[in-house]
Amino acid sequence: MVLNNVLHLIDQACLLEAYRLTRKTSAPGIDQVTATQYAEHLDDNLRDLHERLRDNRYVAPPVERVWIEKEGGKKRPRGKPCVEDKSVQRAVVMSLEAIFEPDFHAFSQGFRKGHGPHQALHEWREQCRTWHINWRVDAEVSGFFDHLDWGFLRECIQQRVKDGGILRLIGKWLHAGVLEAGALTHPDKGTPQGGVASPLLANVFLHQVLDEWVVKDVQPRLKGRCFVTRVADDFIIGCELEADARRVMAVFPKRFHRFKLTIHPEKTALIAFKKPPRRVHSARGHGERRLSWLYPLLGQDTPWILGPQAQNGRETPAPVYASDLDMVSGQPPCAMARAVSDALCEPAWLLPILWYPWQFQKARSGL
Repeated sequence: MVLNNVLHLIDQACLLEAYRLTRKTSAPGIDQVTATQYAEHLDDNLRDLHERLRDNRYVAPPVERVWIEKEGGKKRPRGKPCVEDKSVQRAVVMSLEAIFEPDFHAFSQGFRKGHGPHQALHEWREQCRTWHINWRVDAEVSGFFDHLDWGFLRECIQQRVKDGGILRLIGKWLHAGVLEAGALTHPDKGTPQGGVASPLLANVFLHQVLDEWVVKDVQPRLKGRCFVTRVADDFIIGCELEADARRVMAVFPKRFHRFKLTIHPEKTALIAFKKPPRRVHSARGHGERRLSWLYPLLGQDTPWILGPQAQNGRETPAPVYASDLDMVSGQPPCAMARAVSDALCEPAWLLPILWYPWQFQKARSGL
């Protein structure tokens, strides 16, 4: 169903709720008005804002761009919208979420309530365990938020919403311009990182470009089982068969090229993902039980500690077995998890997720 009348839902009460949900500790935008200053005359400000929205007199201010440090000495651009503009964006997002959220697939784990990296990790682990996944494609869209095509984005939104008022507001945000080092520029593509509406617009776009394409076009054409897990513009496609994985690896860059996007060459790889044997032969002359280690979507090369070889020259960690953990035996499970986590230089919250099922299986087998 396509909706043509959505803007009327954004009344003064909706704007008040949107302001309440807006983060108050963020730095002010180009108008230098803080949330505290805006709240001093909140009712009057929201009443005036609603009248401007109703009469189509609202003008989206430019977004100030700052750069934040990333790993490896790189920097990431981030926008600082004004307090009032963030409230308007939040109100629009609240309205559009009610429309688009039922359409999104469960494997879309980024920028959604009740979803996140932890849910993506659990979903990936269970799918690999039950579907016997042997190959995976790790991918990331290169500069997604900076290269998002406005024309294609508008087409994706119009699949469900054709309200001229909503489309004009989104267009105003996209065309508002970017203020950086005192210079105002007007890009012809992309959406500001840090904008309240940007995450939802990204999900709407990738829902059509990737999610629906995988479900309706890719999976029915593969011989083996296949699934996808996506967090924003990072995604992993797991395949049971090597031939299917290679077909996916060959075709999905062309899919994104059709929408004027490119795949990051250094962060995209086809990786063999065969499950290691339950026991491996050691120099001690007896089999040792392996420790399963899943670590997807968090920057690691492989979710298994043992075995996989990357197809793009990426190295894998050294094998780690349960017998290597004797030095921390005798400690409580949580302390043991933290000790092993520190030894492997991994986050402490991840190991219990994988350690407890392994420990339970060990107890059942009598080892």
